[in-house]
Order: sequence, then C-alpha cells, then structure tokens
Amino acid sequence: MREAVVIRHVAFEDLAAFADPIEQAGYAIRYRDAGIDDLTPEQAGGADLLVVLGGPISADQDDLYPFLRAEREALRVRLAAGAPTLGICLGAQLMAAALGARVAPGPGKEIGWAPVALTDRGRAGPLRHLDHVPVLHWHGDAFDLPPGAERLAATPLCPNQAFALGRHALGFQFHPEADGQGFERWLIGHAVEIAATPGASVPALRADARRLGPGAAEAGRRCLAEWLGGLT
Repeated sequence: MREAVVIRHVAFEDLAAFADPIEQAGYAIRYRDAGIDDLTPEQAGGADLLVVLGGPISADQDDLYPFLRAEREALRVRLAAGAPTLGICLGAQLMAAALGARVAPGPGKEIGWAPVALTDRGRAGPLRHLDHVPVLHWHGDAFDLPPGAERLAATPLCPNQAFALGRHALGFQFHPEADGQGFERWLIGHAVEIAATPGASVPALRADARRLGPGAAEAGRRCLAEWLGGLT
C-alpha cells in the first residue's frame, strides 16, 4: 500500500473530509506532528504523497518555530522532484515559500464560510467541484503566486486562493477539507483570534459550519478524489 505522510501543526486541523478520498485512492495515512515528530527531507521525499496542513503560525517564523525551516526544505526538495504534494492554508504558504514566492500578512483576515471565484484553469480541473460552494476561510497571511504555478481561485481580499504546479502539486489557501464535524474544536482553539477579529462571531461560525459544512465536505471530497486520480 502507498503511504501518505501528513504534517499536522495543531491536533484539530486534521484531514477531516480529505481522509476518505486519500484512503480510497489506496494510501495509508501517517500523521507527523510538527515540532514533535522529526521530518527530514529524505523522509518527506520517500512518501508517495505528502500533505501539509494548516496552523495558527506564519510560514517564516523560524526563530520561534525552528521546525518550519525543515518543512520548507523538505517541500523544496520534493517539489523540485515533481513528487505529489498537497498543502492547505499554512501548508500552501510553506509550499509557496519553498518555491521562492513571498508570504506576508494580507490586507485583512478572512475567517468564515464563503465561496471562491475560480479562474478558467480552476474551472477546467478538479476545483470545478467547488464552484459556487461556500468553503471555510481562516487566515491572515497570504502568498504570492509561485513561479511556474497556475492560479486556480481567488477572493476579493486574497487573489491567490489556490494554485497548481504541474499535475503533482496543489495548494489551497482556504480549507476545502473542513466538514463542520469537530468544528467546535476550531472555535475553542482559535478563541483568542475570533475575539480579536472584527465581525467574527462564535455563534455565527458555529451555525454556518452546521449549515454549510456537509455540502463543502462533499465538494471537497470530489475535488481531491479527481486530483488524486490524475496522479496515477
């Protein structure tokens, strides 16, 4: 069986709805917890699929979180080799940084459920399943489009919401894996950020997760299944 190595930065930001299509594509999932489990470029390079998940830190905070340096290096080596790689939120930012793109605070935070606008390239590929579907956004930082990458989606506040690098690499600034299940953990884990963000509301986020999460999860599963199918 093939192996999917999944780098997790906080316990409640896991694969969620993406676990099923990864397993159905024939991968055994193995989580590696950032800052706890070692991850060398050789280990990352040996995985059949590498997934880097989100987290409430910035991609360049090496002084505070030295493990980020190793993650970026592992991504640099893997992406240069054309190995299948998926990044979500912080994971996509680390991918962008590994490819030489700028990652910095955006013009404002996006927290909540809203659709993304797909580019022509986005509508022509797996992201077509997400067209007009409200998905979860939870970020303050943003990345420039990496050299050689194709822009797939945008929002008014964040022009680079998803990118593809060839057929082997896919990065999402938003959270297409979020399914609303276990969302209470997000509300608890990000309580300070929610309280400090104008317009963000725990009751509203909770209600939207219950109402929109199932549809977003189904669209996310279809999107990922199609992308994984294109790797073989």
